[in-house]
Amino acid sequence: MTSRNPTKTLSVLTTLLLLLEFLALCAPASAQPLHSEPMATQSPPPPLPPGSTIPRAQAGGAARLRRIALGVLFGSLSGFLLALAFLYAIRLAILHAKSTPAIAKGPVSFAPQISAKNLLAALPAAQPLAHGPHGKYYKLALDNDLTVAVKRLEAASRPEASPSMSPSASKSDMRRVQRQLEALARVRHQNVLSLKAYVREADRLSLVYDFVHGGSLEDLMKRVRSQQVSLGWDARSRIAVGIAKGLRHLHFECNPRIVHCNLKPSNVMLDEGLEPLLADCGVARLIAAGSGDPELCTGLYAAPECYQSSRYTDKSDVYALGMILGVLLTGRDPTDSFFSGESTGQGGLPRWLRHTQQSADPKETLDSSILGDEGEEEEMLMAIRVAIVCLSDSPTDRPSSDELVAMLTQLHSL
Repeated sequence: MTSRNPTKTLSVLTTLLLLLEFLALCAPASAQPLHSEPMATQSPPPPLPPGSTIPRAQAGGAARLRRIALGVLFGSLSGFLLALAFLYAIRLAILHAKSTPAIAKGPVSFAPQISAKNLLAALPAAQPLAHGPHGKYYKLALDNDLTVAVKRLEAASRPEASPSMSPSASKSDMRRVQRQLEALARVRHQNVLSLKAYVREADRLSLVYDFVHGGSLEDLMKRVRSQQVSLGWDARSRIAVGIAKGLRHLHFECNPRIVHCNLKPSNVMLDEGLEPLLADCGVARLIAAGSGDPELCTGLYAAPECYQSSRYTDKSDVYALGMILGVLLTGRDPTDSFFSGESTGQGGLPRWLRHTQQSADPKETLDSSILGDEGEEEEMLMAIRVAIVCLSDSPTDRPSSDELVAMLTQLHSL
């Protein structure tokens, strides 16, 4: 109980100490009664035997001895409790000092194959890959033939960035960011890209991940739309299931739990077997914390509550997965001008999906390149209903990522 509420424990000890002091002060000097009856009602003392006298000096000495004994007892107990309270306060101070991590300086590596010193020396040679709203992406080859991906968060060029990203960040902000980065580094799942290292510099923070050679889901879908590659429903379904499993791990199996905050096809990496890995987990919230900028966690894949109140929860991630599932089923990009026409309801991909479910032929929503097998078509139509539930305007109407894994897995096994 003391470890849960040390302040309450100290308060109890102090109260007990004061009570003992009060009792010591109020201790009776003799065994006389606390009040006297009127003289008329008192019975006369018994007669003394002949020749005897009252030993008054002896009685007074016994009373003094009792007072001295009580004083020594209460004084010793009070001193013991004071010493105990003092030692407990010292212990709390030591525990607090141990629980407050030191601010890491320079590169920090969480993987044995990545040397912090070599990483820092190789950073200037990083090759640019892409530029996103939350930073620039680079490809970096280390001296041990290991290739990594680096995301640089530039504080100097981002006036809306979090105070924790600025050069003048307070120690508490820097420790908070460090704790969040350490939590991201502890993530271990086949569908999540965990943080391998980071480098904190004066004006930027560089995050290091494994380099995934298969590219992103966004790149793959662009090639599908341009008919450069063919992607069947079986592969698309496995990608959706893998994304849901990654979210379930972040939401239910991590401690503390992690909300992705920026789930979209460009943040879903694919290995050679098209197994999805979620990238940039929690980075958007890392940047947005304390900045007061609601645009950091919004976009075409963001849920309505992100725009309305800048509130992002695990159900917001589920909404983003519903958008990705809609992209996989329809083959269309949410930015397509097709969704701004009157025939589509002028409400984007979510409203169009809901609208077409009430039409005569719901198959019109499906990507024509994956139509053909009647059994697969029925499965895809059921998947569209799952996507529509994920795209509900109210977060409470959306399934959890745990429920979503069960729904998509069962659907894929039909």
